[in-house]
Amino acid sequence: MKFNDYDVEYISINTLIVGTGAAGYNAACKLKKLGQSDILLISENRVGGTSRNTGSDKQTYYKLTLSGDTPDSVTQMANTLFEGKAVDGDIALCEAALSAPSFLRLVELGLPFPVNRYGEYVGYKTDHDPRNRATSIGPYTSREMTRALEREAEALQVPFKDHLQVIKILSDRERSYGAICLNTNNNTFVVIQAENIIYATGGPAGIYKNSVYPESQFGATGLAFEAGVMGRNLTEWQFGLASVAPRWNVSGTYMQALPRFISVNKDGTDEREFLNDFFSNAGEMLSKVFLKGYQWPFDVRKVDGGSSIIDILVYLETCKGRRVFLDFTRDPLDGNFDFKALSSEAYSYLERAGALVKKPIERLRIMNNPAILFYQDKGVDLNTEPLEISLCAQHNNGGLEINCWWESNIKNFFVVGEAAGSHGVYRPGGSALNAGQVGSTRAATYIAKKYSSSTQDEKKFKEIARKALEDITEIAKATLSSEENVFTLRDKLTLAMSNCGGAIRDREAIVELIHSIDSHIKHFNEEVKYSKPTALKHVFRLRDTLLTQKCYLESMLNYASEKGKSRGSALYTDYTGIKPYASLPNTFTFSLDDGAKDSLIQEMLYKDGKCSFNWRPVRPLPKNDDFFENVWRSYRENGNIN
Repeated sequence: MKFNDYDVEYISINTLIVGTGAAGYNAACKLKKLGQSDILLISENRVGGTSRNTGSDKQTYYKLTLSGDTPDSVTQMANTLFEGKAVDGDIALCEAALSAPSFLRLVELGLPFPVNRYGEYVGYKTDHDPRNRATSIGPYTSREMTRALEREAEALQVPFKDHLQVIKILSDRERSYGAICLNTNNNTFVVIQAENIIYATGGPAGIYKNSVYPESQFGATGLAFEAGVMGRNLTEWQFGLASVAPRWNVSGTYMQALPRFISVNKDGTDEREFLNDFFSNAGEMLSKVFLKGYQWPFDVRKVDGGSSIIDILVYLETCKGRRVFLDFTRDPLDGNFDFKALSSEAYSYLERAGALVKKPIERLRIMNNPAILFYQDKGVDLNTEPLEISLCAQHNNGGLEINCWWESNIKNFFVVGEAAGSHGVYRPGGSALNAGQVGSTRAATYIAKKYSSSTQDEKKFKEIARKALEDITEIAKATLSSEENVFTLRDKLTLAMSNCGGAIRDREAIVELIHSIDSHIKHFNEEVKYSKPTALKHVFRLRDTLLTQKCYLESMLNYASEKGKSRGSALYTDYTGIKPYASLPNTFTFSLDDGAKDSLIQEMLYKDGKCSFNWRPVRPLPKNDDFFENVWRSYRENGNIN
């Protein structure tokens, strides 16, 4: 059919799953296994996204302890997640309760998580983890999860369409009705009427310039805000040091190998080891570098006297317009340091690893040779060349509002994976992979039981779809031009977001950027231009980016206005606070969080160009009746789905 001179395809299904990461594939497989055949899995780029294209030196999966003599339980794991601050207790309990089943399902799909000779799934401690709950199959844990789940989806014959970019969520702000997509192969529009949507679009990676997210990951959170889906804890992110080409976390042994930190002018001249200007002695400097391996995410609590000062020094160097590199080919200070000057923790670790040797590359080779091979596979030889790094956005702990079935405040609209705001201020490393599997399982289970038949008002759907088509075709027509600025605008806005809404946040700069974004949203059709048909997708992506940046920046401003202090991976400039080091610029004067908001969740609602906020208490950890006969009876009656 035609609409305003554009070709439009129409599809009607029960459940639309958006996204082909580990969470999206798991949701599709679960639905199919639960007897739901009227489903469709779509993706803008099947092989894109974070799950398939990201990792670290030892990418972690966080689960219930399944080895050793250290006591653990569902309740204890739920408590750990709940203690991350601003976390709902029912969600924490679900993530703990389904941890072991979700992990063992991946094992059954062929994921080679290590076991000892007796069959125990051994673990190690990760950040914010009181027990050895972490495990890994190496740098590509999430990639192999995605591939295994993809193979299962293909075996189950899950219906799938690629190259469909969601550009509009159809809703009346009370329930969802479907979505409109751009077919990026031919620039036609696809209207999908869906009883349910499972939104597995990943975190809003596209709002930042300095990002460790793969370049194929953008997110689509702004479209959900526009449709009436509430945001929660949008202020809470993780930032950390990462290489920029390729985009990859430089955590773990990359830091423990004690590389040189060097900076150069943009033209490559004036090389210097800039950390030397700050630290008074080599032992202190290198001990802080070593600790970055354990304490990789930037943490404001670890600025004064801790390892996060390294992140700040890298950030400051890049703010000067210089490029920062890790150099593994030579020792820091030309080797003029004594290993015994290191902290006892650093010295003992390197000694036990047999890595008290000359040159960072040799230390790295001894401790983790695959970490070297990874970069070789990406065209960077750490044996001969330095690795460019920056302070980058890595994970959004906040996101879209969900309940304990991962349904949003908009009925029939479910959010799973990183797009869901299931985490709070702090989370154990690797817990996002568990949350994605648990959330997608919960959403699929609820849909199969409660939403398997259509209850839509057909007349209302047609009205909503027609109005949405009018809006998007008008955007497509109005922005078509002989000139093209969509890419330069995106680069300008994402850089501004990294500068004032990243790890370092200044209220005045945030207000200024909000005004700029408001103007771009208001005059979008007049200002944004594309000339080639292949660039239309970037027009709609830029619009989503603007909406997302608006809501996230407004949330940061509201947090600061409500007397929120620096916490997690965010340092809010506060001139009434303390500057931890006299040599730092005044921007780094801040006050640490006093815990006043630990048990509160910030909710954001976007409507008619404005954001409104509500602060509510977290839902406590449930205290259910665990008497077997009662649970069994309820389970027989309704599967305990309510």
